[in-house]
Amino acid sequence: MFHQPVLKNRRTLLERAEKFVSDIYFTDCNLRGRLYGDSFPLESLGSFLSPKRITFTEASEQIFAPHKVGDTFGPTWWTCWFKVTLKIPESWRGKEVHLLWESDGESMVWRDGQPVQGLTKDGEKTSYILSDCLKDEEPHSVTLYIEMVCNGLFGAGQGSMIAPPDPNRKFSLQRAELVVFNRAVRELLTDFELLIDIVKELGEGEQRGFQALFTVNEMVNLCDPSDPSTFSKTRSLAKNFFSQRNGESQHTVHAMGHCHIDSAWLWPYEETIRKCGRSWVTVIRLMEKNPEFVFTCSQAQQFHWVKNWYPGLFSQIQNYVKKGQFIPVGGTWVEMDGNLPSGESMVRQFLEGQRFFNQEFGMYCKEVGIHSAIQPILIPFSKHNTFFWEGLDGSKVVTHFPPGNSYEMKGKIEDLLRTMKNNKDKGRANHSALLFGFGDGGGGPTQLMLDRLNRLTNTDGLPKVQMSSPDKLFSQLQVDSSLLCTWTGELFLELHNGTYTTLAQIKKGNRQCEILLHDVEVASSLALSRDRTFQYPVEKLQELWRLLLLNQFHDVIPGSCIEMVEKDALRYYKDIRSDGTALLHVACGALGSKGTSAGVFNSLPWERHEVIQVQDGAGKPDLGMWYDYNDYIVASQNRTLNLILSDLCCFSSGQSPQLCAGILDMRTESYRKPVLEVVQPVHVVSSGGLRGSVSFTLRISDKSVITQDIIMDAMCPYIKFETEVKWKESHKFLKVEFPVRVHSPNATYEIQFGHLQRPTHRNTSWDWARFEVWGHKWADLSEHNFGVALLNDCKYGYSVHKNTMTLSLLRAPKAPHANADMGTHHFTYAVMPHTGSFQDASVIRYSYNLNFPLRLIQCTPDTVTWSAFSVSTEAIILETIKRAEDHSGALVVRLYESHGSSVTATLSTTLPLKEAWHCDLLERQDHTQPVSVSSGGITLSFSPFQIVSLLLIM
Repeated sequence: MFHQPVLKNRRTLLERAEKFVSDIYFTDCNLRGRLYGDSFPLESLGSFLSPKRITFTEASEQIFAPHKVGDTFGPTWWTCWFKVTLKIPESWRGKEVHLLWESDGESMVWRDGQPVQGLTKDGEKTSYILSDCLKDEEPHSVTLYIEMVCNGLFGAGQGSMIAPPDPNRKFSLQRAELVVFNRAVRELLTDFELLIDIVKELGEGEQRGFQALFTVNEMVNLCDPSDPSTFSKTRSLAKNFFSQRNGESQHTVHAMGHCHIDSAWLWPYEETIRKCGRSWVTVIRLMEKNPEFVFTCSQAQQFHWVKNWYPGLFSQIQNYVKKGQFIPVGGTWVEMDGNLPSGESMVRQFLEGQRFFNQEFGMYCKEVGIHSAIQPILIPFSKHNTFFWEGLDGSKVVTHFPPGNSYEMKGKIEDLLRTMKNNKDKGRANHSALLFGFGDGGGGPTQLMLDRLNRLTNTDGLPKVQMSSPDKLFSQLQVDSSLLCTWTGELFLELHNGTYTTLAQIKKGNRQCEILLHDVEVASSLALSRDRTFQYPVEKLQELWRLLLLNQFHDVIPGSCIEMVEKDALRYYKDIRSDGTALLHVACGALGSKGTSAGVFNSLPWERHEVIQVQDGAGKPDLGMWYDYNDYIVASQNRTLNLILSDLCCFSSGQSPQLCAGILDMRTESYRKPVLEVVQPVHVVSSGGLRGSVSFTLRISDKSVITQDIIMDAMCPYIKFETEVKWKESHKFLKVEFPVRVHSPNATYEIQFGHLQRPTHRNTSWDWARFEVWGHKWADLSEHNFGVALLNDCKYGYSVHKNTMTLSLLRAPKAPHANADMGTHHFTYAVMPHTGSFQDASVIRYSYNLNFPLRLIQCTPDTVTWSAFSVSTEAIILETIKRAEDHSGALVVRLYESHGSSVTATLSTTLPLKEAWHCDLLERQDHTQPVSVSSGGITLSFSPFQIVSLLLIM
């Protein structure tokens, strides 16, 4: 057969192919213009607006007014329900018929009272398939309801995506009609698009790129858009290209459908419920037509929402979970932030999440996705993509960072090549994950993505592609695990360190509610152990824990969410405080005896001598005695302790101020401005008895002031700074610094169930990135035999550079929350100089003391003091006491080694203990590890930072 010579000009050939499928140029005669055939108007279209999110049943009973395409409606966050009546022309028999629906809001199609399809223009879902091939017996007259929300896939930001929502935004329906969909054109377009992308991505230096360019131009020569009879032969050219196989050494990509839905971010929790419904019903439709399709989905909370709001859909999900296509992953209640929740909160994320998955799907998840600050750690890792990650206690887990650096790929050529090229461990582990589907705001995979991946299963010049699951991927990685490297310690995320401070009220609410629920569980457990008729509040505690866990989502507790979300979160904290306080009152009442005397409930397993109220008495404490540490001087020479600083939030080149809620620029340090203007000078508040205190007020600006009470209590080794800030700033950062006379290359920070060290110098780029780091209740800077600890009751952002310890107090970003942190704040921090190491000085215990209040209870004058638990060594922290989930006559206690030492400890109890067993964090009894119980208690051996959970049978 004679062929015309192929033009040598690559650019000309490529443009020729691109315009053949362009949606801009020549659509009147190119292939793209043939995607839709005949169209037909709707019989009727009606609508009504609702300011609230209502059920389908409520909506279907409303009166629908006539609606015209192009009419605007709103405002933001409202819902417009449409009633669509349509009749398919008889002449369309044998054709694929779609309802074409294009709008700037997210929509859900309801048919026969059930959700059947999500529609989102930004998510490339603009049509609902009425029939794959119209038959006479199919209904030609159909009534649908379409629930359209007045927000887009990423909320309703004003001017840009990550911006405060525009509350008055209007929305519209741009297109609504019946169309004949030409499936053969769509298939051919997919072939063209993939070949064009291969040409572009492989470039001029790759043989396969030249072959793709030749093939796609041959296809242009052969294809006549107006003659469908040419399509088959044209497609055969593409099929021949895609069917040329790779060698055995080619990299393998494990493709998994995914749909990252932030439980709240640029939209409120309530809208997330509908995002889940829209996204997952679409996934089910895809599974019906693609039996090989595998979809991974996390967050038990979202499954719980769908179960309550869309029970029919949830039943379908359960069916596809059994088939192995719809795969719950992660095992946590939500995709929590990995830094700010306490250790026990992290345990509860898994306890609630895994138990839900087991109850609803009969399975436990084997893997977890890690989130730090406001983004999943799916970022380029400088050393490895697949490796062993070693924790504080020496345990290791196989870890994989998808090298494509995205959890919302589209199955395009660039996604495959980026996944292969970015993988830094191809020699060790020749397998990578590829997560495809629209994400963050939901949406998920599309049929087009599946079609792309199906064509590229094994095509020479590209990595191999297989539809896979996390279990299959990690099973393959385990095969080569002996070759993997090990990363020890934290994986520090260099961006989003502003999230350690933003929305301080959320962080305070989290810390306080974690402590309150801890105390409720301790008091209730002790009450139960003394009186078996006591009603342990199982259901109420689960409800409150789940609210707390929900607020630990990785865009809520970090403060990177819009104002509506903050209001929801603060309302949940209020509910937890109210109901939790009532539960604590009941439990403490059961512990004490009815009487008029005051007693104290201490939820920590050590004695505490604290001032719980200011006492009258003679004498004045020596305010200078607290710095008598064998002539050690705490403050660095000519420097001021407790120096309040107001900084300007800066932005690196190319960064948008709209990212201020999450992004910090280390150049903020260049703008440090001491707060020195006195509004109210230092004056003595209390000078007698057990407490001495002074107070003062400084002006931060003409809008903001700070008032502090500096408090010294008898028998207490730290000085407290009880602080009130009236904060009305823009793009400002409030910090306090303590320049201390300590020289050390490393500072120590508390993290969940332990602590870690970070450098105080900035030798490397990694060190520079740690100009703002996270920690929990304390940070410490020590040299041999002396140090200074910085304690706090609700802050998480620290910086220790050389000898200056800094605690971040408040920020004032303006996006996506325009009024972030405006208002009055109350918090406490403390400075604790000490001799010896921080372990020997009991810094860890004192940080607990600062955070966990002594609770006053009523009792009779003859009430005898008693203690339920004690631990023989200070290194071991008894963190948790609770009733066992599946055993009403048992308690679970959780302990951890806090000093970083190997130690043997005895747990003593006065409770009527029958037997004890080791259990895991899901409270599953380990029948191979009974615990020896003697009159002296339970003897346990700990390695550094080891966590031990015990099941105590009463």
